[in-house]
This record gives sequence, structure tokens and C-alpha cells, in this order.
Amino acid sequence: MADIKTIQAPITAEMELFELKFRSFMKSNVMLLDQIMNYIVKRKGKQLRPMFVFLTAKTCGEVTESTYRGAGLIELLHTASLVHDDVVDDSNYRRGFFSVNALWKNKIAVLVGDVLLSRGMLLAVDNKDYELLRIVSQAVREMSEGELLQLEKARRLDINEEIYYEVIRQKTASLIAACCAVGASSVDADESTVEKARIFGEKVGIAFQIKDDLFDYGTQEVGKPLGIDIKEKKMTLPLIYALSKATWFKKREIIYMIKNQSHKSKKVAEVIEFVKQSGGIEYATQVMQRYQTEALNILHTLPDSENRQALEQLVRYTIERTK
Repeated sequence: MADIKTIQAPITAEMELFELKFRSFMKSNVMLLDQIMNYIVKRKGKQLRPMFVFLTAKTCGEVTESTYRGAGLIELLHTASLVHDDVVDDSNYRRGFFSVNALWKNKIAVLVGDVLLSRGMLLAVDNKDYELLRIVSQAVREMSEGELLQLEKARRLDINEEIYYEVIRQKTASLIAACCAVGASSVDADESTVEKARIFGEKVGIAFQIKDDLFDYGTQEVGKPLGIDIKEKKMTLPLIYALSKATWFKKREIIYMIKNQSHKSKKVAEVIEFVKQSGGIEYATQVMQRYQTEALNILHTLPDSENRQALEQLVRYTIERTK
């Protein structure tokens, strides 16, 4: 599997320039805000989202100033949602670093999230990137609705496969879909190509999330502890499938464990074992691979180039990654 550096090769120059531009988008003359923004910029992750923007843009045309703003808009809104998420989840860590709310308290974290949101919106409005703003605002709405749908269902633990796909399509896939649509739209691709890019991104996003769900049962050392979804009472695909195949009695027993005993690691281990025995892992892996294939089939209708090949490697990376 290609590593991130290799995949980034066709867009190295764009990513370096984007880094500089993004820092300027984050600049502030309020000292506290500047301090927090610097902290956020320093601990950025693999930057998969800007990569999706630039590779899609270059697969569909030539990168423009609008592409940089589109990638900036997505990163600003995505960062805002992470800062707000950490407040909602009462989380003190993000990627092994302290979260903003852990260092500066909830009130400041919420305000910083608001500043990032408005920064993104103004960046688009000031440059008349209305179409990009529409694409990304829609994704933000979907992400919030997906989160709420998941919270509503988590109380009763009655998520079936259909609702699960709806939740992850909104929560995770909508943002990767927006990255690809923004990339295509920023280079003035026609409407059908932008829509094609969006659906491609959505399928990649769903596969990406199922991969994340599988880590919960994995043996690999990953960013998140084993069984964390079970502890947080999140219904993921391996578990939903396992429950759908269980007897009424077994189903009741497992749901009782998740609802009332998920703070005990012995019980979490029992749930993990139950899912493994029921074929939940194999089933979720098959579904993930199906979405990956569908995504690549769409990608292959776009003209072949080193950018398209890198985009294909990026899709494979998101699904074959070990963390």
C-alpha cells in the first residue's frame, strides 16, 4: 500500500502553498485566539481532506485560487466541528494531544468553534464562492443532523442497518463528499461531473467509517482504544449484523450488557467476542469493500491521469490503513 507521502506526490506544491494560505486564514489580532489557532494548526492530522480536494480538482481540471479557498473552507469548518465535538463529548484529548476545551475550558472552545465557522463562511462570501459555500454548508448541516440522529437512536439502542448507513452517510461521508464536490466545482467542472465527484466521495466516506468501526474490534494498535464504541453505546455495523443474527434471548442479554455494564472491560470483551463469533467482522469487511469498489468504478469514469491514480491510492489508503 502506498504511504501518504507517495500519494501526495502530484500535489506536493499545492499542499505546501495551501499550508501557508491556511495559516493566513487562521490569523487573528486577538492574542488568545491567535494562540489557540496556532495550537490547532500545529497538531493537524494527515490532512486527508485537503488531499481529496486537490486531487479531485486536478483530476477534473487545473487548480485555481478558488480550489485553495475551497480546501480552506472545508478545513475551517471541519476544525470547528472537531472543537465543538470535543465539548459535546466532554473529551480531553484529540489525536493524543489535549483538546482545546481541556486547555482553555468549554466556553472558550465553543467561541473558537464559532470563529472558525464564520471565518470559513466569510472567506467564501468575500470571494463570491457561493457554490462552494453551498456545498460545504450542506455538509455541515448533514454532519450535525447525523450526530443528533445517532444520539436519539443510541438512547434506545434500536439502530438497524438502514439507520446506521444514514447516520454515517451524514456524520462522516458528507464531509468527504463535500471535499470531492468542492474540488470539482472549483475548477469549473460541469454539474454532472461535480455530482459524480460528490457520490464518489460519499462512498469513500462510508467505507472509511466502516473501517473505523472495525478498529473497535481489531487487534491492531490504533488511535482509539479497543471497545470504545461499545463503551460509548454506539451501534456499529459489526454489532448490528451480529444482533440481527442472534436469538431473541441472546440479543436481549447483549443489549443489557451494552446499556448497563459497558463500563466493565470484561463485559466489553464478551460483546467483542460475541460479534466475532457471529461473523460481524467478515460482514462489515465485505460491505466496506463493496463501497470501495463502487467508489472506484465512479472514479474510473473520469479521465486517467497521475492525479486520478493518486486519488485511487488515497481511496485504498483510507480502507487499508492500520490506524
